Amino acid sequence: MMDRRLLLLVASLCFVGSVSASAGDADPLYKSCLDECQSTGCVGENCFHHCRFSSDGAPLEGPWYMQEPLYLRWKRWDCESDCRYNCMMRREEERGALGLGPVKYHGKWPFLRVLALQEPVSVALSALNLIMHFHGWLSFFILLYYKLPLRPQRRRTYYEFTGLWHIYGILAMNSWFWSTVFHCCDVDLTEKLDYSSAVALLGYSLILAVLRTFNVREEARRVMFAAPLLAFVTTHILFLNFIISTTGGI
Repeated sequence: MMDRRLLLLVASLCFVGSVSASAGDADPLYKSCLDECQSTGCVGENCFHHCRFSSDGAPLEGPWYMQEPLYLRWKRWDCESDCRYNCMMRREEERGALGLGPVKYHGKWPFLRVLALQEPVSVALSALNLIMHFHGWLSFFILLYYKLPLRPQRRRTYYEFTGLWHIYGILAMNSWFWSTVFHCCDVDLTEKLDYSSAVALLGYSLILAVLRTFNVREEARRVMFAAPLLAFVTTHILFLNFIISTTGGI
């Protein structure tokens, strides 16, 4: 019995190791292209000005106060993203010439950038989700504050879960906004914001589902129910941003 469990454990570890990388980024030719690009800043005749490094590997963009602020840098691909994209497209051209089909790179199928958008279809769908969530939240707001009666003294709604649904709407719109940005330009910053926003929305959805299912109305009981779930979600977001991202990406 123990031998069987040991064999299952070894097989599971081998399976996990085999799926840790996609077929594309495990390709030696792709790896060689990526290493060359990150050291020279060029893929063939295409060179990228933000792939400039000194002899000690530090970027030549000057100190942090001389660089573009984050709200301008999000829309620009970084060196790693440009190297990955151009090496991927170059490798796919070579595979196509050999009659081979496309493969995934870093867990994603190859997409052709269109009008500076990395994944235009995903951008359109994410933007549509953002619009629909905004429409739903706005309709909810108008219904409660302009069509239904309010409490005469505080001018607040009679519905006791109003605030919780407002928070849900804001988190949902925030999540789809960063999803749109991420699919426009896949860099480390937008990836973290997209994944963190999605986890925050899912975690809050679980909290809201628990509170609504058990009809928790008292503030003290809501805190008691939400605190452990909120701690778990916060820990998971920190884990995604500071643990996984430092060991090879999300």
